[in-house]
Parts: sequence; C-alpha cells; structure tokens
Amino acid sequence: MGFILLEGGAEFGGRMADPDRQAMMRAGGPDVPISIIPAAAASDNNHQQAGRKGVDWFQGLGATNVSVLPLINSASANDPEIVAALAKSRLIYLLGGFPHYLGQALNGSPSWQAMLTAYLAGAVIAGSSAGAMVLCEYYYDPVSSQVVKGLNLVEYICILPHHNTYGKDWVPQLKQQLPDIVLVGIDEETGALKDASHDDWRVYGKGKITLYHSRHVEEFEAEQEFTLDKAVRQL
Repeated sequence: MGFILLEGGAEFGGRMADPDRQAMMRAGGPDVPISIIPAAAASDNNHQQAGRKGVDWFQGLGATNVSVLPLINSASANDPEIVAALAKSRLIYLLGGFPHYLGQALNGSPSWQAMLTAYLAGAVIAGSSAGAMVLCEYYYDPVSSQVVKGLNLVEYICILPHHNTYGKDWVPQLKQQLPDIVLVGIDEETGALKDASHDDWRVYGKGKITLYHSRHVEEFEAEQEFTLDKAVRQL
C-alpha cells in the first residue's frame, strides 16, 4: 500500500514545497516516475499551461523524471498508453480546477484502476484542490452547488480546499447535507500526508487542517498529526 497526499490549493508555489518534497521522498526519491494529471484544468482549456507549471515545479524540487500525461477527459482516461504510464508511476499528482469534470473523467475508468494499482504497489496518490476533493467519499461541486459521490480512496470525508479563503464558507451547507461525514478544511499551501498502513495524517506547509465533525472543530498545524478514525467515531 502507498501514500495519500491531500492539498488545499495554490499548488506550485510557496510552502507547498513542504508536502510535495515529502511526497517525492515517500515515492522513492527525485528520480522516480512522476505523472501530472491535468484533467481538472481541461474544462476551461487551461490544462497545458497548468501541466507545464507542474513539471517546472517538481523539477525545481529536484525531480528528474516528471511528465504531464494527456489525461484530459473520459476518452483519454481509456487510452492504453496513459493507463500503462500510470501503472508504472510512483507519484501521481491530480491538479486543481473543476472537480466534477475531473471526477466524471476518472470514475470507473481504466486510468483510475491503474492509479489504484500503482497505489497498492506503494505509489503516492496526490491531489490539490479539485484533485484532492475527488479522491474522497464525497465532494462538493461549486458549479452546481451539489454534493457528488467521489472516487472514495479516502472514506468518510469531504474536502474543503482553499479553507482559509473561501472554502470555510461551505461549512454550514455541507454540515447539513453530509451529517455523517467529516469535513476536512485544508488551507492553501498546506497538505496532509498519510501512509496507507496506518490512520495518522501529518500536516505540512503554511496553514492549518480543520476537522468538522458533529459539534467538534479541531485545528492542526504543520508537523502535527491527526487521526480520522477518532473524528468518524464522534459523528
């Protein structure tokens, strides 16, 4: 089993280097295959620029084998070459953008199955903003104002990215719509990293992680750890 990295947005800058360096280390070091998935940015035709930024960013952190995979829609999620590249990747990074577009592209696809295969073999699955949102049991689609079933790599949670700017404004609505789910607010330039072998998450970066469960609100800063099992039991 591998690792999961959930980030709150404003990727490719500032203190986001802290969780991304940790992810590279867990993946096996700077020379392992790193795949950038730009699908969430394809809805407004920003995927090429966003993908290039991702490559530049990880190369700036020392990566020597990072590439953008042309996974931009449901059709390309079925491409055998993309599927093969994902299965061999050690760090798979889902960019931010439009969560529902990304979720629909990946849901039930061979590419998503390849990501799970890589994860089970020890790879890191990472996502920032929309990329983090779809990895969870539920995500909020701000375009439709609807809650949608996610890919469920992480059960019992719904991510509120950009929590320190606008994500916190979603809390009242989502507490009503998802009373049996832990809401996880993640600030920009901040990430939480989990080893699949245990339930502890460690915070890295500039801001905080905020857990909303039942009537409880908990905050965790960089280098602190939290356990989702405890929050789930308190729902």
